[in-house]
Amino acid sequence: MLSNPLHRAIYLTGPTASGKTAVGVALARRLDAEVIAMDSMSVYRGMDVGTAKPTLDERSGVPHHLIDVLDPWESASVAWYRDLAETAAADILARGRLPLFVGGTPLYLKACLRGLFQGPAADLDLRADLERESSASLHRRLLAVDPPSGARLHENDRRRVIRALEVHALTGRPLSAWQTEHDQPASGVKVVALQRPRALLHDRIHRRVREMFAAGFVDEVRALQDAPLPLSDVAAQGVGYREVIDLLAGRRNLGETIESVQLRTRQFAKRQETWFRGLAEVVAWPVGDEETAEATAGRLETWLNPGN
Repeated sequence: MLSNPLHRAIYLTGPTASGKTAVGVALARRLDAEVIAMDSMSVYRGMDVGTAKPTLDERSGVPHHLIDVLDPWESASVAWYRDLAETAAADILARGRLPLFVGGTPLYLKACLRGLFQGPAADLDLRADLERESSASLHRRLLAVDPPSGARLHENDRRRVIRALEVHALTGRPLSAWQTEHDQPASGVKVVALQRPRALLHDRIHRRVREMFAAGFVDEVRALQDAPLPLSDVAAQGVGYREVIDLLAGRRNLGETIESVQLRTRQFAKRQETWFRGLAEVVAWPVGDEETAEATAGRLETWLNPGN
């Protein structure tokens, strides 16, 4: 298993605003590592403020990979990310350095650790037939042939519901069965998730959102709307972007927008923590209120290299 470049890497994750960027840079400097961003939004050029993408100064000279690799009108996928991540990790190892994944996108983390069921190629005729049905009808069909997938997916998530129905129709097996078969924990891989007390995390989220708006988040979204092509559906799902689009359209005021982004970010952080608890590979790493990023990185280095 450890011949897989993705299994020879170190993973630093945690909910949004938990301090991953600063700890990741400090840890990379201690381990002679290069950072591979594990964030579904930082792959997009021009989406900087709203994604809390690390600036060049914050990277402190540590090489970072898989940042700014797509235009915002392009769509990323988990399979696309995993392929790029594996190539980046192999290149870093070939240079005699250590790949350090830093980020909080749970699906990216799971795909790197456990692989990914690719499934059959799309059947355009079948998809066209399915697209003619209502979301409620599609979801009822999925519940009938693949109850676990139906329970996991919301009926409005048409793209994934249709894909699950397509997999069942083309293979004769439910998507959930294929995913279970390709979902065994990766042994021997070091994965830590920064963990802060809930009240402290919420305070950090609220401050970060206010700082984003002060740093020009609204102007960033306005520029994205003025781009040659519209935001892709994937890029537009970024936390905060939809709310600011509503602000610019006059559907809410600035105060309401900030509160809505704070709420949605708290909800996102809660979902992240649920994901991390569900992955056996993840070790929770409590971080104290006053602990610096350097101190956290020092503790992590000792844990990763106990003999030093």
